[in-house]
Amino acid sequence: MDAKKQSRFSPPAVGGTSLLVVFAVLCLTVFALLSLSTVRANGRLSETSAQAVADYYAADCKAQETLARLRNGEFPAGVTRHSYEPQAGGVRCSYAVPISEGQELRVEVRFPDMLDLDSYEIVCWRAVPVGQWENDENLNVWDGEGTLF
Repeated sequence: MDAKKQSRFSPPAVGGTSLLVVFAVLCLTVFALLSLSTVRANGRLSETSAQAVADYYAADCKAQETLARLRNGEFPAGVTRHSYEPQAGGVRCSYAVPISEGQELRVEVRFPDMLDLDSYEIVCWRAVPVGQWENDENLNVWDGEGTLF
């Protein structure tokens, strides 16, 4: 009888539990890979953002230096002088400092009286995009027939 009992004895069914463990490990692996991908993307984004901020402040520093030279009575290269009417000696100066390939810092300053360079008004101090904008009128819309590509 012992031989009969041993031949009838079957190990407990572990198939469902094993499938559940394999599925859980697979899900955790996918989540880990997605987390790693997100961390890398955030790292690249933060590096790009830090570089953009550093570029802006470097351009801002150069613009401040140009403004200081204007206040000392110099007219450095790249500064455009325009007439300004409120007083006979009034001048409006404008200049641009590149920030990156696609942006520049544009500055416009008014000096009501060139004899008193301590009184001035900053009219414009902003980052603006540079380059030509090209309108892309090519829009691939499926007309319901044929293939899209």
